[in-house]
Amino acid sequence: MENKATNYELPIVRVQLIRDQPIISERQISNTVDASEVVIELMADSDREMFCVLNLRSDGTPMNVNIALVGTLNSIEINPREIFKSSILSNAAGVILFHNHPSGSVKPTREDYLTTERLVDCGQLLGIPVIDHIIVGGGTNRVYSFVDRDELHKTFEQIKRERKQHER
Repeated sequence: MENKATNYELPIVRVQLIRDQPIISERQISNTVDASEVVIELMADSDREMFCVLNLRSDGTPMNVNIALVGTLNSIEINPREIFKSSILSNAAGVILFHNHPSGSVKPTREDYLTTERLVDCGQLLGIPVIDHIIVGGGTNRVYSFVDRDELHKTFEQIKRERKQHER
């Protein structure tokens, strides 16, 4: 039997960040209002849920914004790999996460809390801290900031316990 050596071709790939048309902003982001103004127009009138990532320089100024995922009327499947892809390629020092609720409600769902918890953990692992997660109400100028509610670094279970204690 003849012993044939098999040649395997392994493709070489390149990963490249492509820049689209700019939105805003050269100013430093220091609060929820500043952050929301950067992307609210992009998301507020969408008829589907969108998940955006605002990539930040170390001084807090926005580098770029990435529409990472688009879902359906009332749901979106979040994959951390897709969320942090533009952040890694941009060499971001931190991120602010945004998603919208086309219904206009800014009240976080159970899934919103669990997703936030997971993405904060992933960001810590990658060395790209999640600075805030903001929910934009469709057709409104209302937003919900996890940082403003002191909920960004808490687990869903911690938040539920605190709410029960507050109700007593």
